[in-house]
Amino acid sequence: MIIRNHVSSRPYNSFNIDVGIKTLIELESKEDFYAIGEFTGQQFRILGGGSNILMTQDIVEPVLYIKNKGIKVLVDNDEYVLVSFSAGERWHDVVMWAINNNLGGIENLSLIPGNAGTAPIQNIGAYGVEIKDVLHSLRAFEVRNGIEYTFHNQECQFEYRNSLFKHEWKDKYIVSEIILKLTKEGFHKINTTYGDVNTKLIEKGIMSPSIADVGNVIVKIRQSKLPDPDVIGNAGSFFKNPIVGIEIGHELKKEFDELPIYGVDDKNVKLPAGWLIDQCGWKGKTLGETGTYKNQALVIVNHGNATGSEVFDLSSDILESVKDKFGIVLEREVNIW
Repeated sequence: MIIRNHVSSRPYNSFNIDVGIKTLIELESKEDFYAIGEFTGQQFRILGGGSNILMTQDIVEPVLYIKNKGIKVLVDNDEYVLVSFSAGERWHDVVMWAINNNLGGIENLSLIPGNAGTAPIQNIGAYGVEIKDVLHSLRAFEVRNGIEYTFHNQECQFEYRNSLFKHEWKDKYIVSEIILKLTKEGFHKINTTYGDVNTKLIEKGIMSPSIADVGNVIVKIRQSKLPDPDVIGNAGSFFKNPIVGIEIGHELKKEFDELPIYGVDDKNVKLPAGWLIDQCGWKGKTLGETGTYKNQALVIVNHGNATGSEVFDLSSDILESVKDKFGIVLEREVNIW
């Protein structure tokens, strides 16, 4: 465990926002997680990869920063493997490990920023796959006493970009490792139905894609649409895609005939937040040091020295304009500190 005092947040968040962190506690090993109990009675903030967070003010509470590493195969049979990934492993490295070992299940989640431990908290998802589809269980420590627990998939109560760890259990538990069920070749069903994945594969002449083929295409698609946080500060998609009743979706479709609609179940449909924001004229717009990305209106960016408050204010203006035009209330996906 390493404790740092009075540090800048800039290296610890993909938005590249600079606020002061009074105390940063780096957790590098399992022993460090157990030692959390020594700080009984304190209120903590929990920081993973810093890729889904907007810091708007100096942070006075101690921040637990997850840095532990490690990958371990727990079960290996003819059909699948169960693999433990330490929470501090970079998520894309987790995906690449699976692809390199010809294990399926998370190739559609390629190039999503963040760490393994934060992935189940918001139930990350992309191109028709969510982490809930492959998560067997996770290990987490109760912050107030340092006691370790195992939570199985159903106990996390996963929903669209949501879990108990994002709301009811926020800052109460700190995830130390996740256990994924990854499927072996011959038992894994490739998913290329979402977005333009299948189109891109056909353009490359790939009719029977492998796990690696799907991962590679999705990396290319994401790189064409989303900015690299190492170049332009951002937290990826800033808003959730809204889910509305089928009737509301059909009424909007009558008024806006180009509106894409995606089925969710027999009662609800999903609308693309990026399309709604684009129609309000926000795509590629710059306001001072912040703005929206030129290729994707769903992404708010820091052009250099934006403050967290400036970014938050822009997101509020976007929310208001979408509500005024479509009657849809968007929800921020990014956590606000």
